[in-house]
Amino acid sequence: MIIIGHPWIESPKFYKVFSLEDIKKSKAENIVLLEPLVDSHVLAKYCKENGIPFAATVNTLQEAIFSNALGASYMVCEEDDALIIQPIAQEYLFDTRILALIHEEKEITKIARSGIDGVIFPEAIC
Repeated sequence: MIIIGHPWIESPKFYKVFSLEDIKKSKAENIVLLEPLVDSHVLAKYCKENGIPFAATVNTLQEAIFSNALGASYMVCEEDDALIIQPIAQEYLFDTRILALIHEEKEITKIARSGIDGVIFPEAIC
C-alpha cells in the first residue's frame, strides 16, 4: 500500500499546478498535481511528452480512464470514487495508482481492506 503524506514515511509532495509556468517552477522531486483534468489535459500531455511525473484529481470513472490514458502516475480521489475506480483499474491493468484522500490515520486500514492502491494526506499537497 502506498502512503503519502504521513510523518513517519518519506514521500514526495504533490504540487498543484494550473499553467505551464507552474510546471516549470515545480521542483524535480515533486509530483505535479493537475486539477481538474477537464481543464488541464493539455498540461497532462506536456508532462507525458517531457517525462514529468504527474497526478490528476479525479471525480468520475471517465476522468480516471482518461488520466490513465494520458499517463498519470497517480490519481487522487475521494474514498467513494476510489471504490468505484479501483476494480476497473485492476481489470484493465492501469499503470496509474489510485490514491484515496484521507484526513485521519485510522482511515488507512479501511482503505487497505478495500484494496485501494494507497492513501494521501492533505499535508502532502501544496
